Amino acid sequence: MAARLPTEQRADEAASDPLRREVLLAGCGLQAFEQLAATGSTMDRAREWAADPAALLPVVIVADRQTAGRGRRQAGWWQAPGSLAMSLVLEAAAVPGGSGPRPSWSLACGVALAEAVAALEPELVPRVRWPNDVEVQGRKLAGILVETVAGSRLIFGIGVNTSGSSRQAPDGLQKRLITLPDLTGRVLPREVLLLEFVPRFLRLLADVEQDPAVLWQRYQPLCALTGQDVVVHQADGRKLRGRCQGIASDGSLVLDTVAGRLHLLSGSLTDPADVWRDDQSTATT
Repeated sequence: MAARLPTEQRADEAASDPLRREVLLAGCGLQAFEQLAATGSTMDRAREWAADPAALLPVVIVADRQTAGRGRRQAGWWQAPGSLAMSLVLEAAAVPGGSGPRPSWSLACGVALAEAVAALEPELVPRVRWPNDVEVQGRKLAGILVETVAGSRLIFGIGVNTSGSSRQAPDGLQKRLITLPDLTGRVLPREVLLLEFVPRFLRLLADVEQDPAVLWQRYQPLCALTGQDVVVHQADGRKLRGRCQGIASDGSLVLDTVAGRLHLLSGSLTDPADVWRDDQSTATT
């Protein structure tokens, strides 16, 4: 039997996990939806939407396959083809404190995503790892990236391992990440997750706008780090060590150190030397 061409394989993958535009528009409260068979990154297309003053928002862009996505600080992000790779573009006015970058944006997204996965797969216990990951059993299930465009639009780039297996990942990542089929033995359809996650996220943003304490209340029971000793790597090279006490109401990480309690608005829990980069990989967001 002749081997299938890559384009034929992509068509088969998309057909086995269809995304119905009209269903998603109505069920997610979107003004627009776009599905790409293949792209470098959904973030590239999302930036085009965000730069267009006449663009209908909110919009979700989904790719069946990505080849050049990135995470925070240009880290690589491997993801099995066919997993949920998406970008959501919103007006900044729809996001609490939308005039400037805030850690609460990615945390709210992580909370809504963790809650959505738990609602669909009740046997799982997803946790949010500050500032931008969702984990299960201490391994990364999803990543989130937030960008501002011209101060008036926000882009949430989201990658969730809804298909595939960690055994497919490069050697350096197999023990760091996990997929839903690894955990449950089955693929989670992207449409099902979108219909659960997007409305939940938009509702959470509206609730936080009315009462900022809502984010703290929803985040605290999902925090993957509370009570753990952690090292936070700062952009200037400093390392801050302490015990995590969750987050504050502004989304900052609360860290008890030998010098006292700190509230950190930025930083990374990954040592820069351990950041995975592979320009030849299939990556997302």
